[in-house]
Amino acid sequence: MASLTPQCQTSLFLSRNPSFSRIHVHGGSLLSSLPSSIFFKRRAGKSFLLQRRSPLVPCKWTCMASEQQQSDRQRKPRRRSSQAADADKGIDPVGFLTKQGISNKDFSQFLRERYKALKDRKVEIFTRHANVPDMVSGYEILGMHRNRQHRVDFMEWAPGARYCSLVGDFNGWSPTENCAREGYFGHDDYGYWLIISEDKLREGEPPDEYYFQEYNYVDDYDSGDSGVDIKELFKKMDDEYWEPGEDRFMKSPFEVAAKLFEEMFGPNGPQTEEELGEIPDALTRYNAWKESHKDEPGNNLPSYDVIDNGKEYDVFSVVDDPVSREKFRSKKPPLAYWKELRKGRKAWMKKYSPAIPHGSKYRVYFNTPNGPLERIPAWATYVLPDVDGKQAFAVHWEPPPEDVYVWKNERPKTPSSLRIYECHVGISGSEPKVNSFAEFSSKVLPHIKTAGYNAIQLIGIPEHKDYSSVGYKVTNMFAVSSRFGTPEDFKHLVDQAHGLGLLVFLDIVHSYAAPDEMVGLALFDGSNDCYFHTGKRGYHKHWGTRMFKYGDLDVLHYLLSNLNWWVEEYKVDGFQFHSLSSMIYTHNGFASFTGDIEEYGNQYVDKDALIYLILANDMLHELHPHIITIAEDATFYPGLCEPTTQGGLGFDYYANTTISEMWSWLVENVPECEWSMHKIVETMTSSNQKMEKMVSYSENHNQSISGGRSFAEILIGKTGKYFSEDSISKGASLFKMIKLITFTIGGRGYVNFMGNEFGHPNRVEFPLPSNNFSFASANRQWDLLTVNGIHNELFSFNKDVMTLDETERILMRGPANVHHVNDSNMVISYIRGPILFIFNFHPENSYERYGIGVEEAGEYQMILDTDEVNYGGLGILKADQKVQRSIPRRVDGLRNCLEVPVPKQSAQVYKLTRILRI
Repeated sequence: MASLTPQCQTSLFLSRNPSFSRIHVHGGSLLSSLPSSIFFKRRAGKSFLLQRRSPLVPCKWTCMASEQQQSDRQRKPRRRSSQAADADKGIDPVGFLTKQGISNKDFSQFLRERYKALKDRKVEIFTRHANVPDMVSGYEILGMHRNRQHRVDFMEWAPGARYCSLVGDFNGWSPTENCAREGYFGHDDYGYWLIISEDKLREGEPPDEYYFQEYNYVDDYDSGDSGVDIKELFKKMDDEYWEPGEDRFMKSPFEVAAKLFEEMFGPNGPQTEEELGEIPDALTRYNAWKESHKDEPGNNLPSYDVIDNGKEYDVFSVVDDPVSREKFRSKKPPLAYWKELRKGRKAWMKKYSPAIPHGSKYRVYFNTPNGPLERIPAWATYVLPDVDGKQAFAVHWEPPPEDVYVWKNERPKTPSSLRIYECHVGISGSEPKVNSFAEFSSKVLPHIKTAGYNAIQLIGIPEHKDYSSVGYKVTNMFAVSSRFGTPEDFKHLVDQAHGLGLLVFLDIVHSYAAPDEMVGLALFDGSNDCYFHTGKRGYHKHWGTRMFKYGDLDVLHYLLSNLNWWVEEYKVDGFQFHSLSSMIYTHNGFASFTGDIEEYGNQYVDKDALIYLILANDMLHELHPHIITIAEDATFYPGLCEPTTQGGLGFDYYANTTISEMWSWLVENVPECEWSMHKIVETMTSSNQKMEKMVSYSENHNQSISGGRSFAEILIGKTGKYFSEDSISKGASLFKMIKLITFTIGGRGYVNFMGNEFGHPNRVEFPLPSNNFSFASANRQWDLLTVNGIHNELFSFNKDVMTLDETERILMRGPANVHHVNDSNMVISYIRGPILFIFNFHPENSYERYGIGVEEAGEYQMILDTDEVNYGGLGILKADQKVQRSIPRRVDGLRNCLEVPVPKQSAQVYKLTRILRI
């Protein structure tokens, strides 16, 4: 007789003991499982293993056949899964093209291919990450963090390294003391390194009784300080948490295994196959067991039943009663009991000294094929990039509870229109030095509120080694710039802004990174393809900065987590994505564009970069519905502000940089009498994007910082070098008109760079070798507002324009109806809601009764005049000229008209205050 194999003996035991059919037999091993989790089924002379399909779909059990049957099944054509179909519902990869009536076969095909690549990228992501929050919260485990079990954990991604350790002042800069060790999950297959640094027991203190002892590092005392005994805790858990019958396997964890072993290998077990006999299928055994136990008293275990529909490849329906289901779902893990063991900060400080104290200086040490390297960790949250000319280092930021900033103000509601004040903290002071977060909070924020803005946009906040780069050559994505203050100082700034009703946006630079190696990400782990492309593709064509590899999952993990970090840690309200053309195109946007739509989908377009932008917008708006994203792209990539479900990139707004470039060119190069009104209107109103999504500039920081001159410097003069009084008056008039038309002609957003609201007379010049590293021009002359003069008058005008939007809601209305453009007279007029705007750009001609068309008949009240005396104007128009009644004459294609006085180089704003019925 042939002896029985272990598998046969197992089947025998299960056939005779249906109640113990919950055993998973795999490769000869026995693993106890949950009730009703595994069944065997015999059909057509074969045994089948029934196992749970998905932990997310309870009460569903699949029938798994032999390998041959499985392969036969796989060869059959498969229908598209319902989940995949549901995921595509409401998605049209070319939807915005159809809506806008754009027909281009090649670009449509490009959008469809991009959407397919996006889906593939998401599949890749979710093979590594459980969900979106997991994908974008890498900062919770990467970098340096205090673990509740009296230790500090450090994790870093460096796939090219062979060895990883921490060096710092806490270990005498030793590369061997704090290293990733075997047995501590020190290095995984994806290139992530984990270093565990245990806190040190103080002299005379005994070790913790339990290796899993946790500490609360915030509160002085916690539950465990009361001397909770773990045996009492387990008893309390058994008595309070588990109901009778539920803790059966907790109390007797070896009951099933012991009985199974005895049945299989004991003296009374079958010794031959004949003795084994025919084994009934699982359903028969289950029904027999159920019949034999029908008279037993009920217990608190969930009740189930099994229904078999008899098909060869069926799904067993495990039916449970609603009471058991609800009871199971409402039962929470017993974490509260474990928290009763947790001790407070006092107990931790008494027993341990921190392995890495707050304020410790450190770097990460790698051993690579090219030799040893030291780097600033990529996820460091506080960095000193260049301390007194010495090597850079990161700083472990773990302030004691009393020094942690406590948020006081709620985030303001998102306004219907954006009046954004663009600013740089470092140059925001009056003195020739680097200004701080604290000084900005106390002095500049109140000014911004007084000036009438509802949002600030901060430049240069992420850490950057080169101060003269204005913050655009970022070296440390997760760290606030230490030259301005600490992380707690920046939190205070954001909180103060929120208290004043100001949203806080960051100018975020994910389009490239600084080329620095020690303090930045370049050659981070000794390899050139860690975060960036290799070869020429890895360098910006003109700036020499490094270009991210957006198709790499770990790079995506890093960048997406960085966006989420600024929102979660510092409560910022939005981002302007800087220089998208640098990342979207392999030529970095430095190529001639003819306007052909095919240029947006040819071989020079980085599809991975576009997919990253889609993922970033989807993530931000899914996790933070209030967030605002603004695209800065000089090429106006099609679909910037269209929904991602319709083939767009998903931004809320786009910055129209061509407007400021147009004004800069006209002011510097074209005589005022030769300005083309049609060209001005066309530049300000025509683009391939939605007008209501536009954020406009009259001048931005580039014109003041990047070697150019501000409009005030050109039109009015520099400090101490003013033009004649007449020239100043003319220059100020043009200055105000440019500001007003840019603000009001279109879009729901407007941006002003710090100081331009009062006509700052000097450009900004950061410390450079060319100026002997002087700070003389790296500031703002706020004292000009304390004296009467042109700058105070320009500030009053700017403030009233902001107030005009606040009261009349100009920006939130639809795009302007530009109905009058006259190049000969140099007059532009348009209507936005009930508001009429009239601009006379002519440097010489004024008009006494100039005809302007209006649709509604009625009385129109002048509510703003750029020529007012308190704005630095001549005050030509008198009080009796500020109310105009319409004339029933068709002008400009409209039914009525106004005959209004229009002084030279001035603008007037009228509001319909009374409608006349004719």
